Amino acid sequence: MPGARAYTFSKEEHLCRKKLIDELFGRGSSFGLYPLRMVWLPLREPTTAPPQVLISVSKRTFKRAVDRNHLKRLLREAYRLNKHLLTEAAGGHHVGQLALIYTGKEKKPFTVVQNKLISGLERLLRATEAGSVPNNATPPAV
Repeated sequence: MPGARAYTFSKEEHLCRKKLIDELFGRGSSFGLYPLRMVWLPLREPTTAPPQVLISVSKRTFKRAVDRNHLKRLLREAYRLNKHLLTEAAGGHHVGQLALIYTGKEKKPFTVVQNKLISGLERLLRATEAGSVPNNATPPAV
């Protein structure tokens, strides 16, 4: 069916390589939108491909693995359902890599996480459209 959205979060979209993660946190830009923090590394040219995404929940804040895993599942699901905001943006997007970090001190319900993620993705699109993509931005090494 043409125009149908694929609500997937495939392995190719996961950011796993240590070198790329170090580059993201070393050269990336970030902003906080409680209970989330978003760190991204821009691309020079706009693209419609989904960015590589890292999802993280602090072990210091959530000692029990079951709580961390629950929050990571919530973040993955919220991103999976709303990544179309990036991939279907008019003219594409400039986000090459993206880290979604849960910084809250308590577990929030899915609706709160999803609403904050949507707000964050919209803010990210506005930031990259406004020309905040630095001239020295390079495509991620694969």
